[in-house]
Amino acid sequence: MHTTILLAASFPAELQDRITRIGPRYGATGPFDPPVGAALAPGDAAAVRVLVTMGTLKTDAEVMDRLPSLGLICCYGTGYEGVDLEEARKRGIMVTHSPEANAPAVADHAMALLLAASRRIAMADRFVRDGLWSGHSAARMPLVRGLTGRRIGVFGFGAIGRRIAARAAAFEAEVAYHNRSRKPDAPYTFHETLESLAEWADVLMIAARADAGNRHRVNRDVMKALGPDGIVVNIARGSIVDQEALVDLLGSGELGGAGLDVFEQEPAVPDALRAIPHAVLTPHIGGGTHEAHEAMQSLVVANIAAFLAGTPVVTPVPEMS
Repeated sequence: MHTTILLAASFPAELQDRITRIGPRYGATGPFDPPVGAALAPGDAAAVRVLVTMGTLKTDAEVMDRLPSLGLICCYGTGYEGVDLEEARKRGIMVTHSPEANAPAVADHAMALLLAASRRIAMADRFVRDGLWSGHSAARMPLVRGLTGRRIGVFGFGAIGRRIAARAAAFEAEVAYHNRSRKPDAPYTFHETLESLAEWADVLMIAARADAGNRHRVNRDVMKALGPDGIVVNIARGSIVDQEALVDLLGSGELGGAGLDVFEQEPAVPDALRAIPHAVLTPHIGGGTHEAHEAMQSLVVANIAAFLAGTPVVTPVPEMS
């Protein structure tokens, strides 16, 4: 069977099984060692019509050159920042993603990180495990601020940002947001600039889509504006935050805490960041639920099946719709 669908990364086995059931004429192969497509013989590379990838992986002109028959780039998940959209358009290659599929799971994780960071859950866990909570010991965990009445700013108001806002409001917090444009149906205050949102807020929840224009958009000044009790939570992409400035502000006490599921150079996390006890760190697992992966797989399979059948894809990225 000729190679038709190339997997650029290690995806769940269930996804590959579902792809192979699309039809008897279609096969799936990969992943191979990077760069994408380089391990394929010329004949096999020419047979690839679909590339299943992730937004964090680079899919540029060189990758497209290696796969001359490529017609669909299918991103597993919401993000697609690694895809050269202009190059894809020039070549007539459709790009799809999985919008909203993992939004509930990621929003849940954002709130888990916020609770863990604000209530110092990891530190409290160590406090108990280290035997400091015993008898009439004078040692006590320090008092912290709760979420009720906190000012929570949401940066990015797409499917994930909206769900974070709704969850934060349920904790009796004040909620406001900054986005590329105002959302008329949103019952929260809109800030024209991120700087204005940060001046107002003491918690910043980052849910913006990463692109070349917002690298380090959450910079030193934005984070410092949150104040010494402020908290930054990032479940979007590590590139949006100036990670070096974040470490400096946490170390100096000019920022109170952080909850991070994403980092600038994954999976590498700087020693200086790992050493900060009031930073809660998780390994990019925001969408790591059975429900989220089932939904993402369903969209990937639906998009591939539609493309191979010659019908419109289900969820093209906005730039392609």
